[in-house]
Amino acid sequence: MSKSRINVGLLGLGTVGRGVYRILKDNRAEIEQKVGAPVEIKKILVRNPKKDRGLELEQDLLTTDAGDIINNPDIDIVVEVMGGINPALEYSLGALKQGKSLVTANKDMVAAHGKELFQAAGENGCDIFFEASVAGGIPIIRPLKECLAANRIRQVFGIINGTTNYMLTQMSKEGLSFDEALAQAQALGYAEADPTADVGGYDAARKLAIIASIAFNTRVPLDRVYIEGITRITTEDIKYASELNYVVKLMGIAKDSDDGIEVRVHPALLPKDHPLAPVDDVYNAIHVSGDAVGDVMFFGRGAGELPTASAVVGDVMSAARYQLRGVPGMGSCTCFTEKEIKPMGLTSTKYYIRLNVADRPGVLASIAFVFGNNDVSLASVIQKHTTGQAAEIVLVTHDVLEKNLQDALKIIKELSTVNEVSNVIRVED
Repeated sequence: MSKSRINVGLLGLGTVGRGVYRILKDNRAEIEQKVGAPVEIKKILVRNPKKDRGLELEQDLLTTDAGDIINNPDIDIVVEVMGGINPALEYSLGALKQGKSLVTANKDMVAAHGKELFQAAGENGCDIFFEASVAGGIPIIRPLKECLAANRIRQVFGIINGTTNYMLTQMSKEGLSFDEALAQAQALGYAEADPTADVGGYDAARKLAIIASIAFNTRVPLDRVYIEGITRITTEDIKYASELNYVVKLMGIAKDSDDGIEVRVHPALLPKDHPLAPVDDVYNAIHVSGDAVGDVMFFGRGAGELPTASAVVGDVMSAARYQLRGVPGMGSCTCFTEKEIKPMGLTSTKYYIRLNVADRPGVLASIAFVFGNNDVSLASVIQKHTTGQAAEIVLVTHDVLEKNLQDALKIIKELSTVNEVSNVIRVED
């Protein structure tokens, strides 16, 4: 072995950083046995060295200068758990250019700047690991890159945002409104004061861009992921979905086919007997279909101090093993193809549509006529309730092209008998 000890520099000591420190300290003996040498934290970058973090820390461990880590020849692995793009990207690239392996939990940075990070790692013969950037403590990156590498992955879909899953669970099981569920999630610390990244679907989209890039061996830019959040989901939609034997989940869906790949984040109706249907509260689950392995599913807590730190330390141990054996550079990029990404209009699925219409004869016939003219076939139509002046109608389509559905809805919205297209939700059977 070329090294007798592996030294780690930690960029950040927030929630995840504290978890990394605790695991490396509390499980020191087991980690040494599994790696083959001690793994020690040499320096920790913090903003305020005097802040009480609930840890017993030696003061000489702390620094406010990133250069004490990036330019320190004694540090072998840099762990970035700061979050955000800058200065995390600057520090991460700096570490890679110094030949240090990088472990990061930063989905924003990996999704937006993965190409330049991997290029820097390749040029300097070092590794980049990012298991914790997707689904916290649930292993999915390494299984896709290694355990399932012999497969052609057909599709990956899952629940990859715990905040929205908690909210939808409360709306379904407790009858809470969207606003009530959000307030509860914020009170419990599951949602930020500004919840846009979660409820708008952006957090899930960043994770899906990373997963799809690895699953399909092609770079998936974040701006090519279709994104739709849960802000339009109401208790009425959840109630009607249940009556139709479905549950509502925010889904990340990536599919590979001969004519390109689909990468989309949006609410979806799932059958109640679907494997992902009972995944509730803050739990995440990811379902993978491969041509050889068939169907496999990964389930667990998608966030939190120790679950996320568990994934970070697992990556640290992998990087340490490579360095001890003198073979860094094994954690390389697997995006060796360039696949077309389908425009959203060319994707096909079923749809749930809720309309508020005038309560008089002939309305449904006129709506059905528009759908038929646009090649949208209806599987079921249910009139839910009437007020004498207006009626609520719920329709479910057969599989149709997104473009055809949107063309039909543009016309339907202009009909004098249609008061409102209240909601449109995709159905994933």
